[in-house]
Amino acid sequence: MTKNIYFASDFHLGAPNYDESRKREMHIVNWLNSIESTCEELFLMGDIFDFWFEYYKVIPKGFIRLQGKLAQMADAGIKIYFFKGNHDMWVNDYFIKEIGIEIISDELIIERNGKKFYLHHGDGLGPGDAKYKFLRKIFRNPFCQWLFSVLPPRIGMFVANGWSGNSRLANDKKEVFLGEEQEWLAIYAKEQLQKEHFDYFIFGHRHLPLDIKLNSNSRYVNLGEWINYNSYGVFDGQELRLEYFKGN
Repeated sequence: MTKNIYFASDFHLGAPNYDESRKREMHIVNWLNSIESTCEELFLMGDIFDFWFEYYKVIPKGFIRLQGKLAQMADAGIKIYFFKGNHDMWVNDYFIKEIGIEIISDELIIERNGKKFYLHHGDGLGPGDAKYKFLRKIFRNPFCQWLFSVLPPRIGMFVANGWSGNSRLANDKKEVFLGEEQEWLAIYAKEQLQKEHFDYFIFGHRHLPLDIKLNSNSRYVNLGEWINYNSYGVFDGQELRLEYFKGN
């Protein structure tokens, strides 16, 4: 049986409310069930949770069905990677210890079957968005994270949920294609191609499934999100495809 590599991003579990998030979680678990027999590696490329912060002995409640499924897959020998997104950048070592997932903080460059991949959640890349890039440095600063950890979890989660409530998905903001010359992640990918060849650039964060040919040998694929699209990437050893899960 052919073994594939799968890529998915921006589940945003926890948003916009408990009931909708639970339905989406089950849909994602059903997708994982459907790919498990053909999956060799799974790349979860950021914003899997709408908010996640690991205190020393406390984690956010919920999402246990997803965690259980990932643990089952990891125990079966499937390699799983978890990229820090802008909503779940405070992942620490819980998933490493409990599930065996590898945590990726920024970009990851891999080669599979002669193809070279540049992987990143996508936040903070490309031109513009200076405000977020500044905030990202603060949010990722170990001292600032320690200060937040001093807050009791009840207060910390209240603050975090209020912040998440202002996100694009929470406000049902639909993304539109800006044109290749204005898509900042496509611009970033083209800049990287001036330095080094990659067959595929795979990002999340954009919330819009995209497959853009950068030149005759390179493509930029955005994985979209799982509130409106249920989109994901699959590499079968020869070609990368952007697909959509239609199952229950």
